[in-house]
Amino acid sequence: MTTMITAPDIRTELPGPMAREVLARDAAVTSRSLPRAYPLVPQRGRGCVIEDVDGNRFLDFNAGIAVNSTGHAHPKVVEAVHRQSEELLHYSASDFYLPIYSRMGQALAATAPIDGPVRVFLSNSGAEAVEGALKLVRYCTGRPYVISFYGAFHGRSYGAVTLTASKAKYHKGFGPLLPGVLHAPYGSDETFEHIENLLFRHQVSPDEVAAIFVEPIQGEGGYLVPPDGWLRKLRELCDRHGILLVADEVQSGMGRTGKLWAIEHTGVRPDVLISAKGIASGLPLGAFMARAELLEKWSAGAHGSTYGGSPVPCAAGLATLEVIAEEGLLDNASTIGEQLITGLRELRRRFADKITDVRGVGLMIGVEFATAELAARVQQRAFELGLLVLECGESSIRMSPPLVVTAEEARKALELFGQAVAG
Repeated sequence: MTTMITAPDIRTELPGPMAREVLARDAAVTSRSLPRAYPLVPQRGRGCVIEDVDGNRFLDFNAGIAVNSTGHAHPKVVEAVHRQSEELLHYSASDFYLPIYSRMGQALAATAPIDGPVRVFLSNSGAEAVEGALKLVRYCTGRPYVISFYGAFHGRSYGAVTLTASKAKYHKGFGPLLPGVLHAPYGSDETFEHIENLLFRHQVSPDEVAAIFVEPIQGEGGYLVPPDGWLRKLRELCDRHGILLVADEVQSGMGRTGKLWAIEHTGVRPDVLISAKGIASGLPLGAFMARAELLEKWSAGAHGSTYGGSPVPCAAGLATLEVIAEEGLLDNASTIGEQLITGLRELRRRFADKITDVRGVGLMIGVEFATAELAARVQQRAFELGLLVLECGESSIRMSPPLVVTAEEARKALELFGQAVAG
């Protein structure tokens, strides 16, 4: 792969002629459940730049939905993948002892903001990790119920989509969903009023609740940041009733907020932490980590995965952790995130009739618009200008660039986003 010049560089109409061929083939053969944000047909990437099949270059501020944490094709990640692929592509860690599986587990456990010794289970994706964590908390506590939040997104497999409550369309047509899942409002005093005085009074005894699943910052729900002290109160509620606290850091983790795990900003220690997306810079890898005593309770065969923790994704995961540490990407996420939030708040002052809120931590930033239709138009216009952003929540756009994003790329993104908002 050759090094690409600075984006954006739009050379054809969008979509271009080669992209239209791909779109036509896609329309004929793929599942219609795939939602697709706009007609981007990526061919290659480097850093924060994506090039499509027609040679158009885009500044990537969605990072494959917050997945390409170290940027596209980071040389150290590519080298780790290449080296591992020459030795062993796959052998199931569910039945045999892959050296790299325990190395990846050890590296993750060393980062976990969890009290005491930690054990790790590796999966293929965030949804799989959520499913595993859901099985774990029920198994360990013997309690059947769990609580999640309105606005939450935990995945689309059956258990994960039952926990999910960001959009009704994710549930439509799939009922009945998994029993024993309740929901509460996210990120306000109403949370505790609802749980203690409604759920615990009218629907379920607290001693039957196994766990509360929470995103420290909601992703799909709108990049919502809870107020100071909210997660601490949630931890206290869990402790009061013997309920496990599960932090879903699939989108907020791997350095996106300027700390490796978003929950570290609060000082709260969960019992279980879930990760995926940016954990392997684009390769399929997920994980859930827990206090060792929890993962020691279930017996052999209680949970497994043919491909989870396969050698090549683990190699990418180890390289990702090394790059984040060695290249100062946590500090970069904080610094560039502050630059972006400051610039976006200036845009809010300029376009007060269109932008109603700017919020976020590090490189996990949400921009709220007056209407959903306006957010959709800005997303599409940004694409046409060569900036890739993505909607979330009811009427928001998220900015989640790779952690390697530069100050100049942030400046250019703000310029393009301003043009998109202006129309």
